[in-house]
Amino acid sequence: MRTAILYGAMALAILLVGLFQSWSVALAILNMSIISAVMALGVNIQWGYAGLFNVGIMGFAALGGVATVLVSMPPVGGAWAAGGGRMLLAGVAVAAVIGGIVWLRRVLSGRWRLWATVAAAIGGYVLIRVIYDPAVDAIEAVDPAATGYLGGLGLPVVLSWLVGGLFAAGAAWVVGKISLGLRSDYLAIATLGISEILIAMMKNEDWLTRGVKNVTGLPRPVPYEVNLQKTEWFLDLAARLGQDPVLFSGNFVKLCYAILFSLVLLALYWLSQRALHSPWGRMMRAIRDNRDAAEAMGKDVTGRHLQVFVLGSAVVGIAGAMLVTLDGQFTPGTYNPLRYTFLIWVMVIVGGSGNNRGAILGGFLVWFLWIEVETAGPMLMRALTSGMDPTSPVASHLLDAAPHMRLFLMGLMLLLVLRFAPRGLIPERTGR
Repeated sequence: MRTAILYGAMALAILLVGLFQSWSVALAILNMSIISAVMALGVNIQWGYAGLFNVGIMGFAALGGVATVLVSMPPVGGAWAAGGGRMLLAGVAVAAVIGGIVWLRRVLSGRWRLWATVAAAIGGYVLIRVIYDPAVDAIEAVDPAATGYLGGLGLPVVLSWLVGGLFAAGAAWVVGKISLGLRSDYLAIATLGISEILIAMMKNEDWLTRGVKNVTGLPRPVPYEVNLQKTEWFLDLAARLGQDPVLFSGNFVKLCYAILFSLVLLALYWLSQRALHSPWGRMMRAIRDNRDAAEAMGKDVTGRHLQVFVLGSAVVGIAGAMLVTLDGQFTPGTYNPLRYTFLIWVMVIVGGSGNNRGAILGGFLVWFLWIEVETAGPMLMRALTSGMDPTSPVASHLLDAAPHMRLFLMGLMLLLVLRFAPRGLIPERTGR
């Protein structure tokens, strides 16, 4: 009953925005809420199932965005002709150097193994730079204002959602192999650092992502407004509903996105629930609640942690690809820990960690407040200062503080939930 009431209240809040503000704003909030819920679901898989404290959510979301570019954008023929072959050769050189080092470490022992590894690493680095640097210069010199990168594969953008999950899963496997043996606080620092490294690479490797010049004009999985406004069936539909075709086309496109995103969220929720209530899910919660006891019973704790870390990161990568698809552009400079890590954690904690329904509700609620406070904050401050002298320093301070209402509200909400509902609005069912 509690879950139904909370979800009903959330639906009513979005409905009221549509009735009293605009349906365009309501649908925009709905789409971003769904994407936020998917991200929260991924974090809940890691934290709620297994107690893994991942503070590198931003990096995995950005990898999903990169996948959108590499899958959906058309290839840049000039860039491929100028340096594509050498870049592929550099990739082969990287693989050969890594394979060579692994082979040397297997066949040699003692001091010879150390010196051979160092020599192979230095020699490999020099070889890679000799091939890689000219390739980068050649690619980035091809019409840098418009392209300056290799482009993508020109495939349907929806495929990038799956590829984004695979990219994030692959990165999570590497990160997990390195850092999952660490203590939880060290794991948080390691994931945060690796996330920042990923973002820095995206900002600087122009040949791959255009860096801070951004990639715009990404293909859509839904119709374009201009095309809809020229279509007879759409004009007839708008006339029947008594809607202006121009305004209705924008809402129609957002509604199409909402349907697509909802299908992804429902599929991931169903899979997450199946995993949570399976023997694997019960084992993960047992490891979370008492790691020492689980290890004593012969469970491979690090191996199970790696599984759940990869799965949760893959879900975050899917959400990252969906977000870039909705925006229609990839902007590496916009990724910051406040938006893509702190806010997602607030969603999980407020909604209820360990409970998929709670994480989804947290995604909807926090994003709804994040958007609406931007409008309500200045209104509230103007109401509070309406009876004050306009030249009063107190009135000026309150009005100047209005833009910071978002962060104040997030902090206040987090404190209230931790004080009065520490297990979240929809707590985990423990069966006790």
